[in-house]
Amino acid sequence: MTVILVLTTFLVFILIDWALSRKKVVEEATEQPAKVDLGPNYVEGFLVPDRLQYHPGHSWALRERKRLTRVGVDEFAAALLGRIERIEVPKPGTWIRQGQKVFSFYRNGEKVEVLSPTEGEVVEVNTELLENPELLRKDPYGAGWLLVVHVPDEDTVSRNLIPSNMVRSWMRDAVERLYALQPQLAGAVAADGGRPVDDLLAGVPDASWKDITAEFFLTK
Repeated sequence: MTVILVLTTFLVFILIDWALSRKKVVEEATEQPAKVDLGPNYVEGFLVPDRLQYHPGHSWALRERKRLTRVGVDEFAAALLGRIERIEVPKPGTWIRQGQKVFSFYRNGEKVEVLSPTEGEVVEVNTELLENPELLRKDPYGAGWLLVVHVPDEDTVSRNLIPSNMVRSWMRDAVERLYALQPQLAGAVAADGGRPVDDLLAGVPDASWKDITAEFFLTK
């Protein structure tokens, strides 16, 4: 009987500690997002902030504080997605894995997906973005963020991401590949002082939005 009482007490303390820890994680996740220093770092007209880490499928991760990472998609992805109508993301409490298809974007009855740049538990979603998908294109590194993830093993954040010294060449290669697929887009990217237009593929009616985005998002 004494052993059972001791075990029960021990279990209660564990549950209390878990509840307090989770409450702290959620409170930290819902704090005002850290301001990203965007800086003048452009590659072939696309903004590529230095502070972020990038997945080869064009999603990004920003470590805001210990074990909390904010994620989204980069400007190249946002420009390819263009005027999307709806976004779906995992609900809080969902465990996501790096490289898993977790973000869904809808346009004209078609869906494309983007891979997660990290692994962990979703603790917050950007409800403002879900209600107003235009924020993704207007501010992909700010108001257009997608999720906040609790990452118990922070080593997973950098695993399989683009090394910082290779980000510029990786993005340059992506833009060149896009031009090779659709040469007419070179003018679209440079249409506004070297900056990409809001909806890259809208000006190429014969291009498959689903196929081209999937090609770059590594979901094809």
